[in-house]
Amino acid sequence: MQESSSSSAAAGGIASKKQAELQAQYNSYKSTLQQLAQKIGELESEGDEHKLVLETLQPLPGSRKCFRMIGGVLVERTVAEVIPALETNAKGVESVLQQLVKEYKKTEDDMKKWQTKNKVQVVQGP
Repeated sequence: MQESSSSSAAAGGIASKKQAELQAQYNSYKSTLQQLAQKIGELESEGDEHKLVLETLQPLPGSRKCFRMIGGVLVERTVAEVIPALETNAKGVESVLQQLVKEYKKTEDDMKKWQTKNKVQVVQGP
């Protein structure tokens, strides 16, 4: 009888270890997705700010004075100098945003495949 109970205890230990590994992997996926979503939100906000500033500056004459923050320093420029830089930055933000969205979708797909492979079901707490 002792042999039977010790083997079931060992099986329980292996099962709990496997469960802990699965939980850690699940938490890792969720954390990664959360970080990506947060960064995507920040970049969307930054892109919206760039668009708003560009829409504001477009109708103004190119020789008009404007100020731009560069590395924490407010620098005086003209509208003609600032618009091309803003357009370049806006394109860069959009490019990075698209890459992050692709990465988010890939990570989400990887997580779904992992859940299916390991027969993981998410149980919501009360």
